[in-house]
Amino acid sequence: MKRNILIIGGGGVARVVAHKCAQNNAVLGDIHIASRTLAKCQAIIESVHEKGSLQRAGTLQAHALDAMDIEATKFLIRATRSQIVINVGSPFLNMSVLAACIETGAAYLDTAIHEDPDKVCEAPPWYGNYEWKRRQACKDARVTAVLGVGFDPGVVNAYARYAMDTHFDSVESIDIIDINAGSHGRYFATNFDPEINFREFVSTAWSWEDNAWKANAMFEHRKDWDMPVTGLSTTYLTGHDELHSMSKNLGVPNIRFWMGFSDHYINVFTVLKNLGLLSEQPVRTARGQEIVPLEVIKAVLPDPASLAPDYTGKTCIGDLIKGHKNGQPQEVLIYNVCDHKTCFEEVGSQAISYTAGVPVVAAAMLIADGTWDIGEMANVEELDPVPFIALMNRMGLVTRIRDAQGDRVVEPEQEEVDTLASSQLLQYG
Repeated sequence: MKRNILIIGGGGVARVVAHKCAQNNAVLGDIHIASRTLAKCQAIIESVHEKGSLQRAGTLQAHALDAMDIEATKFLIRATRSQIVINVGSPFLNMSVLAACIETGAAYLDTAIHEDPDKVCEAPPWYGNYEWKRRQACKDARVTAVLGVGFDPGVVNAYARYAMDTHFDSVESIDIIDINAGSHGRYFATNFDPEINFREFVSTAWSWEDNAWKANAMFEHRKDWDMPVTGLSTTYLTGHDELHSMSKNLGVPNIRFWMGFSDHYINVFTVLKNLGLLSEQPVRTARGQEIVPLEVIKAVLPDPASLAPDYTGKTCIGDLIKGHKNGQPQEVLIYNVCDHKTCFEEVGSQAISYTAGVPVVAAAMLIADGTWDIGEMANVEELDPVPFIALMNRMGLVTRIRDAQGDRVVEPEQEEVDTLASSQLLQYG
């Protein structure tokens, strides 16, 4: 059993994580929130109290921390007696926070892959460039590190694993589809950190095709999908974190990621890119100041957390999986629909933050009770998806499946019982 949580980060996802940890503090214990900006952490704590999210009375405390400082992070982990660290700060922090966890013995969780501030869209596999290099160190220290356990990456990895285990004998393709059909009412904004958002799209879009990496230009490949609730939506083939582990761990020859973009987003993005304003490399102004254009754009765009009060509409994110079962073609869509307004009413955040924050808390709870406390590093598809999906169903992210039998809620624990019973009938007649 592990207890006491240190949340690193002070943005919209951290807010969701804090609320969900508070709602489950009987299991998780003390909750500490740390960020470079103490006021952000204090505002999250005020929100938790305002919403009455604490399951029971307990510690909920804010701390100022530069998480790039490994020694300072180690000190805070020990001082708070935190046995689980949830890193929902900038992806630039991952390797520093992971190092602190390995050295203190705390379990580590994050929701996105590590990034080097001076590089964009590196050669795949991205995990191989950073996190996986610490795999042996985690194993030697018996430290559980679950990588990329937001929604995408994270839940979509578990969806693929679950569907492959229960609905297929073989799989030829997995298309991960991310649709945000919501509206925030601003002229232009990104749903999460603008710097991280733009870095995903300014260079090569990698896909996994015929068991090999394929380089594509951003917005080169377009496809329309008719998704539940959100309807017909236009998407573009995009590189994304989960492809880099799923391609290694699942043995599927084709894995692609499709994200929905409006024409307006593409037009603004294209202008900014063509003007050089999305560059991560510094430039010198006429006054002799050195600035990074991408950081300027981040500074002038709305804070994604500020979008939540006016956000309406829904998201739909899922995996469309094609393969064979009992020699017959099989197609399954396993997905979640989330409502922006409902998320704001519950935790004060929009659905993009909610879908990233709930899964990492579910994972923390599975580590706390020992289910996922494996004492080594893993990506989500390497872990049992059944308790994860079942727990998220109870925490606000309900999983549904659409196949030849219809559209229904996934109840994995019951399906596992039914499958076992069927196999016993076949075995014993």
